[in-house]
Amino acid sequence: MDDSIIWTEKYRPKSFDEVIGQEHVVQKLRAFVEKKNLPHLLFAGPAGVGKSTLALVVARTLFGEVWKENFLELNASDERGIDVVRVKVKDFARTRALAGVPFKIIFLDECDALTRDAQQALRRTMETSTATCRFILAANYSSKIIDPIQSRCAVFRFRPLDVVQMEKLIAVISGSESLSIANDAKHALMAVSEGDSRRLINLLQSCSAVAKEIDARTVYDLASTLSPAELQSLMSLLVAQKFLDARSKLHELLIIRGLSGVDFIKQFSQEIWKLQVSERLKVALVDKIGEIEFRMTEGSDEFLQLESLLAHTIHMLAGEKNNL
Repeated sequence: MDDSIIWTEKYRPKSFDEVIGQEHVVQKLRAFVEKKNLPHLLFAGPAGVGKSTLALVVARTLFGEVWKENFLELNASDERGIDVVRVKVKDFARTRALAGVPFKIIFLDECDALTRDAQQALRRTMETSTATCRFILAANYSSKIIDPIQSRCAVFRFRPLDVVQMEKLIAVISGSESLSIANDAKHALMAVSEGDSRRLINLLQSCSAVAKEIDARTVYDLASTLSPAELQSLMSLLVAQKFLDARSKLHELLIIRGLSGVDFIKQFSQEIWKLQVSERLKVALVDKIGEIEFRMTEGSDEFLQLESLLAHTIHMLAGEKNNL
């Protein structure tokens, strides 16, 4: 095993047959490529689900060995202005492809970061360069793409990987790298990655550098994430109305794991739904969690806000008991 290789590149699929997940997208893209008739494409979905990978697979399959000469990749979050569209994109779109395919491909990653002026310029470029160029746009939030661009593209919605697909990915990597992964570690990997294959692969590589036999504790430690047992111990203190103990436990968890307040809030909100309380109380607590998170993102002190959340949770749980 060569530890110098980034696994997200090492295990990036090179063909449609190697892609795990997104079957609804792969099937349609394969048909486009076989006919060498590709419309402008818009890939929309969360991070780490295969948008960039499938754009590269399309280029490799279409152009073969000379795919790099016919494929331009730009990251719009780095170069957001209108000059990118007017200079780099137009210059590349002006010439024909070399591999017997009537068009080149321009891949704009994170194009939801483009300014509106740049998007307006891109709209016109997409219109005038259709004879020599096709665009593949990737965005986490398609709502940030102006309607004229969306109407010019075939839109594909990408989904997070499900449990079966993540298990398949774990099996492929563990077999190739000779890793021993316990069942609880697999569940931890899937829970932490939340359908993000890139995060899953990076976390696996980090764990493999620490130990060949990976357990759940290793996964949670390297992901800087609280384990379910740690969260449950905190929730049990809140249910028992022990505010000072819960406050001490909160400080201990945040310091040991190095979590930010927003990271903790996300996990805490998921744990709320497991409490044995009324649905009305769960909704009220989630509403309060949203308010606390907003305060933290606006610059309020994280510890103070989280202590306020614990106090509010205990107060509402006590009210629930009194009403029974």
